[in-house]
Amino acid sequence: MKFIKKEPLNKGWSTDSKYCITSDDGRKYLLRISPAKKSDTRETEFFYQQKVAAIGVPMCEPVESGRCPEGFYIIQTWIDGDDAEKVIPSLSHTDQYRCGIDAGKILKMIHTVSAPPDQPAWSPRFNAKADKKIRLYEDCPVKFDGAREIIDYINANRRLLDGRPQSFQHGDYHIGNMMISGGKLVIIDFDRCDFGDPWEEFNRIVWSAQAAPHFASGIVDGYFDGCVPETFWQLLALYIGCNMLSSVPWAIPFGEKEVNTMLRQAEDVLSWYDRMRDPIPKWYTKK
Repeated sequence: MKFIKKEPLNKGWSTDSKYCITSDDGRKYLLRISPAKKSDTRETEFFYQQKVAAIGVPMCEPVESGRCPEGFYIIQTWIDGDDAEKVIPSLSHTDQYRCGIDAGKILKMIHTVSAPPDQPAWSPRFNAKADKKIRLYEDCPVKFDGAREIIDYINANRRLLDGRPQSFQHGDYHIGNMMISGGKLVIIDFDRCDFGDPWEEFNRIVWSAQAAPHFASGIVDGYFDGCVPETFWQLLALYIGCNMLSSVPWAIPFGEKEVNTMLRQAEDVLSWYDRMRDPIPKWYTKK
């Protein structure tokens, strides 16, 4: 494949170099170049992207990968469309919900891809992660009201982690990593993919709920076909709580604006969960 044009892309949080490249036959592709130290991770990512694309998930499809002087490259199909985070909030509540149903069904498809059989058990793995996030918050100079309630909720519900299954995860599944192309939802940015409890994947739904609550409700109903288990809500509150604790320390290197964004998000989360007294968030509306 010969390329005649290469334009840099600056959107997103990834440290990878990203480009829109055009081949000699006029087709566009997404080129992502990662540092050499990430080569093994990106190679695994490409392999699983192929598996996900093969089952029909609408996505930036993997085309080619390999090592290069700058590190490791991945070429994917280019999606012509609009950012879902701009389109979906402007839709009617009914259409937001319908888009959410589609997103939930797509996520269910992604989770049919199995995790490797040698994955460590989920409970000790996530408990270690939770302990680390609690320490990060406790050592952080920036605090928020309600953190103690989150920590108490996590510690009181750790038993729910026992025996949880694991699958492939997109790793960052929310409205900001989706596009609308030809009226259909398309999933992008699998560069944080991982393996773990499929329900943990919902921990990024906070971003979707802030942008379009009816869309977020649709994701849950689409995934569970309208029959949402009570345990799901209890675990989701734990997973979102863990994320909130680490989000403020994560934001500090990026400046005051990002810190304030995370503090406002913590306020929203604590309001949704009535300061962790109700595991069903207020944004959820069953249709």
